[in-house]
Amino acid sequence: MSSFRSLASDNNAGIHPHILQAIADANADHALGYGADVYTERAVAKFKSHFGDGIEVFFVFNGTGANVVSLSAITQPYQAVICAETAHIAVDECGAPEKFTGCKLIDVPTPDGKLTPALIAPHIKGIGDEHHVQVRVISITQSTELGTVYSLAEVRAIAELAHANGLLLHMDGARISNAAASLGCTLHQITRDCGVDVLSFGGTKNGLMLGEAVVWFRPELGQHTKYIRKQSMQLASKMRFIAAQFEALLSNDLWLHNAQHANQMAQALAAAVADVPQVSICRPVQANAVFAQIPLAWIEPLQTQSFFYVWDAAPNGNAALPEVRWMTSFDTTGEDVAKFVAALQDIASG
Repeated sequence: MSSFRSLASDNNAGIHPHILQAIADANADHALGYGADVYTERAVAKFKSHFGDGIEVFFVFNGTGANVVSLSAITQPYQAVICAETAHIAVDECGAPEKFTGCKLIDVPTPDGKLTPALIAPHIKGIGDEHHVQVRVISITQSTELGTVYSLAEVRAIAELAHANGLLLHMDGARISNAAASLGCTLHQITRDCGVDVLSFGGTKNGLMLGEAVVWFRPELGQHTKYIRKQSMQLASKMRFIAAQFEALLSNDLWLHNAQHANQMAQALAAAVADVPQVSICRPVQANAVFAQIPLAWIEPLQTQSFFYVWDAAPNGNAALPEVRWMTSFDTTGEDVAKFVAALQDIASG
């Protein structure tokens, strides 16, 4: 079987060896199901070591599940969630948030994937008017689907706007580790310190086989989460195998090392392709994503070298120069980057 290396998504990466070993280690004897096991207890303790005491943690299977469970716990069907137009909950979750919460998603156009108080404020209206959907939650993605990262001040400003208007702040942290690594801050600083109320904490994109977590910084808001998780089909009977992965990820800064490496590979890739004629890096490279415009004719032969996705087939109506996305991961190597850049240079040279 030939090797397959991809820049399509960090979901395509394998399992980090330490994570795989943690799964194997948990596969011993019997353990109580549904989270009543020592592995889950230890994993929750690890979360508290990073985020502080007074939190509640609920493990789920995937990112959509984490978002649906968290949003379902704090909304009613007559309410609304404000998010960026590019947000995963608006674009890539097959309508699951709307189906399970019954809420309206108000997706706001942004130039860089990031919401701002100025973009959000016009949508906070009709409060108390029975003819209008009632805004309840602001959801931001960190890092964003466009590879950008909210600064701590930017998150704090959105939290202050939300709380001043009686709203809650949800953070989709599928790539929260990459964002923290980019900012050089702790997980506590990037979330709880900034006023985030509930976090969807990502693991799959940072070396886990599967698994995400819903983290409540105000546990009273999530008091019904255990029922919602079960009803949403996100309660793992053999939870120890999800929990053991998180215990390993949050030990010895593995979460940080994995994210730093992925980010560094993205920076290396962006720097290497920047001087290739007809290649234009079109978005800031702040985490582990590189967005570029390249000639349409290059895409198919380049995808045979390392598969990737076309993000926008005709940016600004220009189908001749589509925008593509190259994602790096914890196991992307310098050799992977070099081979891809060499293939790009060969195609560019004709």
